[in-house]
Amino acid sequence: MNTKRNQKIQNKIVIVGGGIAGLSAGIYGCLAGYDVEIYEKNPVAGGQCMGWNRKGCHIDNCIHWLTGTKKGTALREVWETVGALDENTQFAECDIFYTTVLDGQRITLWKDLERTEADLLALSPDDEAEIKKLIQHVRYASECEVPAEKPMEAMGIKDYIRLGASMANMPKVMKEYGSIDLKDLAARFHHPLLKTLFTDYMPKEYVASSFLVSYGTIASGNGEIPLGGSLAMVNRMVDRFHQLGGRLYCNSPVAHVLIENKKAIGIQLQNQKHVMADYVISATDTMEMFSHLIGKEYMNKKWKSCYTDSKTYPLFSGMQAAFVADRHAYPENDTIFFDCLPMEAGGSRICRMSLKNYDYEPSFAPEGKTVLQVNIAQYDAEYLYWKSLSKEAYAEEKQRILRAIENRLYKQFPTLKGHMEALDCWTPLTYERYCNAYHGAYMSFTTKKGIKSFRAKQTIKGIKNFYIASQWIMSPGGLPMAVTSGKFAIWWIASKNKHKI
Repeated sequence: MNTKRNQKIQNKIVIVGGGIAGLSAGIYGCLAGYDVEIYEKNPVAGGQCMGWNRKGCHIDNCIHWLTGTKKGTALREVWETVGALDENTQFAECDIFYTTVLDGQRITLWKDLERTEADLLALSPDDEAEIKKLIQHVRYASECEVPAEKPMEAMGIKDYIRLGASMANMPKVMKEYGSIDLKDLAARFHHPLLKTLFTDYMPKEYVASSFLVSYGTIASGNGEIPLGGSLAMVNRMVDRFHQLGGRLYCNSPVAHVLIENKKAIGIQLQNQKHVMADYVISATDTMEMFSHLIGKEYMNKKWKSCYTDSKTYPLFSGMQAAFVADRHAYPENDTIFFDCLPMEAGGSRICRMSLKNYDYEPSFAPEGKTVLQVNIAQYDAEYLYWKSLSKEAYAEEKQRILRAIENRLYKQFPTLKGHMEALDCWTPLTYERYCNAYHGAYMSFTTKKGIKSFRAKQTIKGIKNFYIASQWIMSPGGLPMAVTSGKFAIWWIASKNKHKI
């Protein structure tokens, strides 16, 4: 797409939601010549790509690494178009994906695949065949790119040929790892530490090929960490939107979409104000969209089956806690997984947790200190537990778990004692409250083995001039799906007007 703004056309687009998808749609809409307004319920834009301050420190909620940072890729071009990245963007110098600790032993997945292979072989020579096969297929998976030029439904045979040629080895990855989950992958290895390694980072129900793609993204340099974190990236996108003439209205929750004669004609805000438009884009959580913006009568069988069958299409969130610690008191870099004394979080027994060190971001904490963040996976059952609590019981339970986490960090890392302070903790309900996230999920439906990966159209049958821009329209969701869905929503509108972007 030409990043110079096209001549103004008279059609107006109203976007509900100012997260990554909404901002992307807004920016591409302005570039395509539309009159664009975004309405966001929160005081600031960003949605789940957010950070906040506590006790003089900054907590980053979202970006552990960003897919699409490699120059020359289609997704990098999208990130540059929306202003999230540019040629001057600096990235953290990280050489570790993550580290797993078990029974006094540890193993690291390095960005350098040769180093990882050597370490894995030294740890477990008996697993040589599986180790070499895995590393080779991670190299294959590093070719995988998110389609970002046009919607897949709009691709022609030439587009698919070009896409296939750019990822010629991905069929090998899918053949070997596309029909097993991470639990199955772990079972292929003999060494207990390797079994644990491959079920630490993602839910064990995830199809194994997703893990290989994630690791391949890191190893290829297409998954770097932009300095400044989530909020800084969002602010760059907001600036880009304003520079193009777009209008962002925060603290402006939307009640519902105005539909007349089976056509979206605008929105009604919760303050009863009507905002008329030629096109409406929902860039919110899709259950929020169906439940309140347009009504569940527009939910087709595909959406219904995913939302009602949590066994086939599970979701996950997290119970998280952040701390500030003296840098000299914490010996680890990046992310480490380890066993802990059993504890309850969200009503379920927890025996393992992860801890991420943000020491690559000196601006996140005062000089000589660093922010540490714990993440404990939570699923539908845990969400329902949190949801069942009264306001008072919820606050008490958060504090109880925060103290339990703190004690377990002291046991795992004794040097932290007297050198660490709690900053904040949050649960799946935090994501629900702030982002209207269904069951607190911050990714789309989990892709399980034997289950077709979820993908939905960006239009709704029965409502003309209405489009969806959301990470929910395609598994696994996340920032790549959000930013491309925003672009593609405008692509469909522009195509309807016989106007190229």
